[in-house]
Amino acid sequence: MSVLQSAMNAKEASIYLAAVSTAVKNNALHTIANELHKNTRAIIEANTLDIERSKNENLPAPLLKRLKFDEAKIKETIAGIESLITLPDPVGNTLLATELDNALTLYKVSCPIGVIGVIFESRPDALVQISTLCLKSGNAVLLKGGSEAKETNKILAEIIYNAGVKAGIPGNWLTLLETREDVTALLKMDDYIDLIIPRGSNAFVKYIMDNSRIPVLGHADGICHCYVDKDADIAMAIKVATDSKVQYVAVCNATETLLVHRAIAHTFLPLIEQELKKYNVEIVGCEETQKIIAVNPATEEDWKTEYLDYKLSIKIVEDANEAIAHINKYGSKHTDSIITSNKDTAKKFMDLVDSGNVFWNCSTRFSDGFRYGFGAEVGISTSKIHARGPVGLEGLVIYKYKLIGNGDIVDDFAKGRRSFTHKKLNTQCPL
Repeated sequence: MSVLQSAMNAKEASIYLAAVSTAVKNNALHTIANELHKNTRAIIEANTLDIERSKNENLPAPLLKRLKFDEAKIKETIAGIESLITLPDPVGNTLLATELDNALTLYKVSCPIGVIGVIFESRPDALVQISTLCLKSGNAVLLKGGSEAKETNKILAEIIYNAGVKAGIPGNWLTLLETREDVTALLKMDDYIDLIIPRGSNAFVKYIMDNSRIPVLGHADGICHCYVDKDADIAMAIKVATDSKVQYVAVCNATETLLVHRAIAHTFLPLIEQELKKYNVEIVGCEETQKIIAVNPATEEDWKTEYLDYKLSIKIVEDANEAIAHINKYGSKHTDSIITSNKDTAKKFMDLVDSGNVFWNCSTRFSDGFRYGFGAEVGISTSKIHARGPVGLEGLVIYKYKLIGNGDIVDDFAKGRRSFTHKKLNTQCPL
């Protein structure tokens, strides 16, 4: 089937999917979770084929780590679906009610976006998260995963699609695309696709944005920072900075640059170096850092780099103002954290750092839809339009205005026979 036909089918499916009840959607999610559990062995076998092929093709280690989809990862993914079931349906909620005049009432009601195209690399769990979030939010979805995960993606898409249809979800609600040519065609389907979410490298996301008229939601890099302030608790700072870097290095919310206040650098840096050595983290640092601990020099390029590996750049700064300026210059507006006991400094940092996620005394690794209680995520957005930060259910709906009257005409208001009251109401839309 051509990409055009798939997009047209998805558009038609999205119209009916928008009206599917919460009960049917939740039952479909239950069915999907059960089918994934039943097919665990087959999924692992498919994933093993992908891993072996990718090793032979010399896929970089960080991407190999993302590609792995073992029993533990499947259980974690199923837990995410079960969590998603418990979340309120984001569709059909009355966001605003206004009486324009007697018996003429305006409602602002949440509704699905429509058809979403998602292009992602390496991670098979992303396919499960994306498809189930789209289902719960009433959106049809066209998926294109990386070729390195083609066998895993194929079996996952088949299981999820069939389970959804079996439970009452309209046919063609999910389509898996398979080739690079499909992506090129997808980007031209602005008549049928309402939103594209790319998940991949900076160059990849920029290519998507430059080659489509379809709105794009996403982020390019995950250049995240931890700033250790002069008023930080040293033990806490070591714990948080270490977790931010090494808990899982091959993800966009891992810290890549550590900023340290000059006043505590001589105390803190030898301790964090000792801790990071346990994980074989390569450290590069500014000139001042090199005078305190024996590390290689950091270049200008290091401040702009998302390593996705056991590597960390360190810079000593004069104060929080310099840390904020560095983050706003070199960061990717993703996630940045301050470790300090000074509430005023923390407030300044959180107000002035221009990122979708700003944290106080906690790891950057918390920047995640599942950890936020969003039922996983389709991606993290660093834009300031529609959705920002981890994009879960609420980021996959928009709204429409519903006006309910009783033979009302504008001429009555234009000629003064009636006048607007614009009274705010606390009522739900009846339709």
